[in-house]
Amino acid sequence: KREISNFDYLMYLNTLAGRSYNDYMQYPVFPWVLADYHSETLNLSNPHTFRDLSKPMGAQTVERKRKFIQRYNEVEKNLSAQCHYCTHYSSAIIVASYLVRMEPFTQTFCSLQGGSFDVADRMFHSVKSTWESASRDNMSDVRELIPEFFYLPEFLTNVNHFELGCMQDGTVLGDVQLPPWANGDPHKFILLHRQALESDYVSAHLHHWIDLIFGHKQHGSAAVEAVNTYHPYFYGDKTDLNNIKDPLIKSTILGFISNFGQIPKQV
Repeated sequence: KREISNFDYLMYLNTLAGRSYNDYMQYPVFPWVLADYHSETLNLSNPHTFRDLSKPMGAQTVERKRKFIQRYNEVEKNLSAQCHYCTHYSSAIIVASYLVRMEPFTQTFCSLQGGSFDVADRMFHSVKSTWESASRDNMSDVRELIPEFFYLPEFLTNVNHFELGCMQDGTVLGDVQLPPWANGDPHKFILLHRQALESDYVSAHLHHWIDLIFGHKQHGSAAVEAVNTYHPYFYGDKTDLNNIKDPLIKSTILGFISNFGQIPKQV
């Protein structure tokens, strides 16, 4: 009915599911909505411009989906549970890595990394390469986005001139590299990215992604069918810490959750 924006609706769902700006481990989660980070101009009337919102990040390509299904069916001996993903789409380190160029997230990131920045090649430095990693190339990377990608251009610039390191190819890390259609302008990137979120295509398909993250495809047989199952520790309601008497096991589980993230409450 166009009575509420997609952005506001997603924020409302995040709040209902217990996500909050005040908790890096349960920070609001937003979807990748675009798949085009190489064109000179962004065509929001072309369906191929967009990410497949009916599939989780681990199933964006046929080959990637096949590998995760194979992992689920052939549970390795060193895995403690049957699941598609042993990493998460939202965690404290993911949030801090996206916002690392802004305080207080810079200090948060460094403290999570043991007191320093990460290896330069692993730092968030390019929207395009981050999309390629999370959607295609890296089997341990299924990250989604955070709300700031749709309203806050400042997090894309190294305004504080932090020395973030130098990549193996000699590139010195500074501002985040933007897609060609943004013309190097963070404000234009945010404007077009927000337009993509509010576009007719996303409005017509967003409910599929909501099913995966907040709805009935979050766990159970529907999640298995959707290639959308995560390690049991990620499901807060599935792990009753009060019944775990061994303090070592309890601290291990808590450490696992704090490092790797948590599934939102089902709404």
